[in-house]
Amino acid sequence: MRISLSTFAVAGALSTASAQVYKGFNYGSTFTNNAPVTQQDFENRFNTAQQLQGTSGFTSARLFTTIQAGTTNSPISAIPAAIATRTQLLLGIFLSSTEEAFNNEQAALRSAISQYGQAFADLVIGISVGSEDLYRISPIGIENLSNPGEGPDVVVNRINAVRTLISGTALQGKPVGHVDTWTAYVNASNSAVIEACDFIGMDAYPYFQNTQANSIENGESLFFDAYNATVSVSSGKPVWITETGWPVSGPNQNQAVASLANARTYWERVGCRVFGQITTFWYTLQDAFPDTPSPSFGVVGTTLSNTPLYDLSCPDSSSSSASSGSSTATSSVASSGATGTSPEPSNGEAPSGPSNGEISLASSDSSNNEVSDGAASTTPPAQSPSITPAVPVASVKTVMTYTTITTCPVTYTEGTETKTSLTSSAVVVTSTHASLAGDFEFPHLIVPVDKNQPDTAANTGFNGIVSPTVSSIFNFDIPPSYEGRTCTSVFLFPTRESLQTSNFTLSGSGGLEVNRLVSPATAETTYNNQPAVEEAAGSIPDLQAGNSYTLVSGPCFAGERVPLKVSATGSLNLDYFQDFNPSPIGLYIIVC
Repeated sequence: MRISLSTFAVAGALSTASAQVYKGFNYGSTFTNNAPVTQQDFENRFNTAQQLQGTSGFTSARLFTTIQAGTTNSPISAIPAAIATRTQLLLGIFLSSTEEAFNNEQAALRSAISQYGQAFADLVIGISVGSEDLYRISPIGIENLSNPGEGPDVVVNRINAVRTLISGTALQGKPVGHVDTWTAYVNASNSAVIEACDFIGMDAYPYFQNTQANSIENGESLFFDAYNATVSVSSGKPVWITETGWPVSGPNQNQAVASLANARTYWERVGCRVFGQITTFWYTLQDAFPDTPSPSFGVVGTTLSNTPLYDLSCPDSSSSSASSGSSTATSSVASSGATGTSPEPSNGEAPSGPSNGEISLASSDSSNNEVSDGAASTTPPAQSPSITPAVPVASVKTVMTYTTITTCPVTYTEGTETKTSLTSSAVVVTSTHASLAGDFEFPHLIVPVDKNQPDTAANTGFNGIVSPTVSSIFNFDIPPSYEGRTCTSVFLFPTRESLQTSNFTLSGSGGLEVNRLVSPATAETTYNNQPAVEEAAGSIPDLQAGNSYTLVSGPCFAGERVPLKVSATGSLNLDYFQDFNPSPIGLYIIVC
């Protein structure tokens, strides 16, 4: 089924300065045997990308390091190659290593500015400080041996250091940002990195999301879930797609099959949707020289040629398909359950898959700052606005009947007075399915707390869980732009049969009780240290599948992080995967 990017995502993508859009591939500094890529090699690759049969416009390149492989701090030879071929550059500063290694990256950048001057500066579209560093120190990143990584404080400091370095040079004013997995960005503990960035680089690989239904048929929706999730937390900053792709060969990852046919399908359904609409760096042009990694993502094979391994043409209609729907789409905290991380090349190692049931592209570690073309990494799930399968968030086009949930105040006249009614009772839509419309917010963090394990922090999750002993706390980030508007909290609970990408288990009987807390939860929140209750925020006496419930309405807490704690009453046990894909399920705030 075809999927449409939400207006929200498109707005985020196209709100860059003058919204110039670039298209290119990722390029490592070494081949799969760790031999350095020379200037001539880069020129050959850049020229090949520009002359690929079936497509055009691949005139940009994303680099992972500024250092030429095999040297201490000499500028990477991709720079003179780019000047010779008129290839725009997204520069990369390798971050997750020693202070000395970072200093060498800075030294290489200074030398490049001095040596190549304005001819170099004219081709630079931005500087990425780091790549998947936040993912690498996450539990799943550590599990997949993707160290070294860095925390948000270090990433922010080094972003600022690079911005200071280029001040007063030919690169002054060039956007400085960071590249990471979308799950890293939606983790509120990393929000300082977003604030420090001029742009957000997002890596996502549905192929590696092996705890989900990740067949090629679902690749499109999984990818756009990740993209929209990143846009939703980007504070209006441009989100660039810095790595995505589908392997042409390699092992199966759950339902995902690496093949030429599936690589072509993913190119058409994802690449053709975003090319020309969102700055995109595909993974990858060539990763199979001299050896073929497993999996292999290369558009061309071992022999560098402008004849690709599969058809790179795009349907005529695809270029405009990224703008449909009328809502500000934000997605549920767990809408895709796992995000594929970009295959981040390093030393010719192939990407490794997730483990422990979490979707993760294990980034191979990069030693000696040499980054090659044959590796990928993975990220665990997080929230995400998404391209909803066959249905934009704001519209419905399936065989099911959907009831649009707006729950906005109704203005009416009583005598000579005009009054506004705020609904506070449950809205029942039995036998139909709710579809979110207009502006709405999804939770940016879900944390369960268990009184039977009062000092155990469950960390962030993607499921809402309530029982006689467990409650879940949902953090909502309300934008300052909602000042003066009305926010309504709703709980949507469709039948299991109407769900396309979610599920739930329900037992016992009872309802839900919702309270606003005095302060937000964090990943370290436990039952014993959870914030106190500020005020009641609605209740559902008898929770039944197939219904949508309005909890409470009032002025939006604009610019604040609003924590809502959901608890069970009676003997109710509910565990559901928060998702706004049809039919949306879970706790949301609708804005009027």
